[in-house]
Amino acid sequence: MTEHRAQVSDTANDETGQLTSGRVAQRRRTRKAIVEASMTLLERGIEPSVNDIAAAADVSRRTVYLHFPTLDQLMLDATIGLLSANTDAALAHIHSDDPRVRIAELVRAMGAQITDLLPMGRRLVRLTVDPAPTAEDAPRRDYLRVRWIEWALDPLRGRISRQHFDDLVSSVALAVGWGAFIVLIDVRGLEPDTAVEVCARTASTLVDAALRALDEPR
Repeated sequence: MTEHRAQVSDTANDETGQLTSGRVAQRRRTRKAIVEASMTLLERGIEPSVNDIAAAADVSRRTVYLHFPTLDQLMLDATIGLLSANTDAALAHIHSDDPRVRIAELVRAMGAQITDLLPMGRRLVRLTVDPAPTAEDAPRRDYLRVRWIEWALDPLRGRISRQHFDDLVSSVALAVGWGAFIVLIDVRGLEPDTAVEVCARTASTLVDAALRALDEPR
């Protein structure tokens, strides 16, 4: 009898675990569907409302708000998704081990089609400066840009200290991204393509300085 009860208990635990896992997976699928629907609407040039997004994702308004407490938070995630859609693919074709080349190509990949994407870049900066509350399962803001910069600088790992590596990532982050592009376009009055090249040269110069420091006698 005791053995039978233990088997029943184990079965119940397994079923509970499967139900919990299933709910988590469903939640992720629903969140992804909401973000992708928002991306599609933005790509069509539509400034979507929650009603528009709910209809496109085939969910209720309540479900949208369960995943995204504010429309701005959802728009931020959707905008990041659109702006980064081609960057990972572009980086996959970069095979250089020179961090100066890698960082310059990263900037150019992020700035590809910059004229068409400029309105979304402005949205991204606005929403990042005035961030909405973050859901528990939402990714950290701007985590993709940091990940990309760390990928570009990866050949320097082990050659410089962890602190110097982190400081270099922080320094390069000032020159890489939509904030930098828009400063050069709006404040300096540069053409968008020129702004991208200035950012690429600046980021490469920062990396070059780190490489020169390696060659200096201690």
